[in-house]
Amino acid sequence: MKDTVKVVRDFYDGSAQAEWERLQRHPFEYELTCRYLDRYIKSGDKVLDVGGGPGRYALYLAEKGCEETLFDLSAGNIELAKQKASEHGVSIKTFVGDAREVDAIVDGEFDHVLLMGPLYHLLEEADRVQTVEACLSLLKQNGTIFVSFISSYAGIIYAMKYEPPLLLESEMAIPVQLFIDDLPFAGDGFTKAYFIRHKDVLPFMSQFSLQTLHYLGQESILAPCEENIKAQSRAVIDKWLDVAEKVCEREDLLSHSEHLMYIGRKL
Repeated sequence: MKDTVKVVRDFYDGSAQAEWERLQRHPFEYELTCRYLDRYIKSGDKVLDVGGGPGRYALYLAEKGCEETLFDLSAGNIELAKQKASEHGVSIKTFVGDAREVDAIVDGEFDHVLLMGPLYHLLEEADRVQTVEACLSLLKQNGTIFVSFISSYAGIIYAMKYEPPLLLESEMAIPVQLFIDDLPFAGDGFTKAYFIRHKDVLPFMSQFSLQTLHYLGQESILAPCEENIKAQSRAVIDKWLDVAEKVCEREDLLSHSEHLMYIGRKL
């Protein structure tokens, strides 16, 4: 696991600006996620963002008036987040560390915890369990947790959208076969990465003391046609986002999304 941590840390240390820009390139994931954050998080709430990268959501919530703490494996991500917070005139607390040990590094209790990144890179189930438990130990009773996963369909959706010839590359043979066989993937992707089947998310989260509030595709139906819809007028985009929000929790449509989100309340 030590080598995996170093690989992931080095990847994000070297790509903090690209990670900041990722949600500009893929705005529907961001906009739909913010709609769900707004359902539960209000001004004055204490929010812990674990694995929040360079702070897109942390800044959004800080500007909303939340008391925001950002925790990330990458010092590069944290430095960029502090820079962006200064530029936006907001204050966020920051920590660098391994998400599996967040409860040993961060003190206090939080109204909400965002865990929208670390589970992408923890290849072993025991590490994923440890990370969720560490986050829950910092969450108040009746607080909400937002947990993101990368879908096992994400690589195929990406290739269809941007690089169809990828399927001819030898390194894609195993991921493509896993997709065909309907199996999860853990190993070398864009960095060390874990891609989960959408039908495995709720069983995984059921082992924790949580009331399930929502399970959704973060891009809903929009991911495969993202570039075409992005090119439309704002009125057209907003209408598609409204439709996408209404159907993003439909189980039969989860396969359209590259990212999956579980939202639960701590019992």
